[in-house]
Amino acid sequence: MASKSEEKIILGPIAFPKGILKKHIFETLETIFKRSVYIASPKLDLHPFFDPARNQYQSTAILKHFIKTTPKGGSKICLLVEEDLFIPVLTFVFGEAHMHGQFAIVSSHRLKEQYYMREEDLELLEQRLLKEIVHELGHTFGLVHCIDNRCVMHNSYSIEDTDHKGSYPCEVCFAELDKVL
Repeated sequence: MASKSEEKIILGPIAFPKGILKKHIFETLETIFKRSVYIASPKLDLHPFFDPARNQYQSTAILKHFIKTTPKGGSKICLLVEEDLFIPVLTFVFGEAHMHGQFAIVSSHRLKEQYYMREEDLELLEQRLLKEIVHELGHTFGLVHCIDNRCVMHNSYSIEDTDHKGSYPCEVCFAELDKVL
């Protein structure tokens, strides 16, 4: 297992608009999780995880595949996709993570203004992506959902929930995170 100083966060973007993963996202992730952040381009065919009845991709199956096929290590890996994700008990998810694990997945599909028939807003997309990446990575570090609706670890059942919450964990969640960092 890698020492904490060697652990990093790897973002695996697939076909994101050029420049959307800006320095601000990297700096925020590095500040919160005390890890260096890197970009990787994992090869992952999502077609086997497509559910034609729902016209969506099953995020839990993608995560399980990712866990089985990726070498283990101390780094946290967050796969970023554009496909619409779901778990069977919910209509959709913005993302999912392996609690206390290494892997997370975040979808930009419902984070884009165009999904809601509004004009493209790359700055808003960047803010939403940051919140969902922090939220899912928080789960990989063992953080659970928070009752504080301004905390990044608060559940998002709608885009309004995501827009309402902040990009950082609340004091309680930060204290929990500090215990594992």
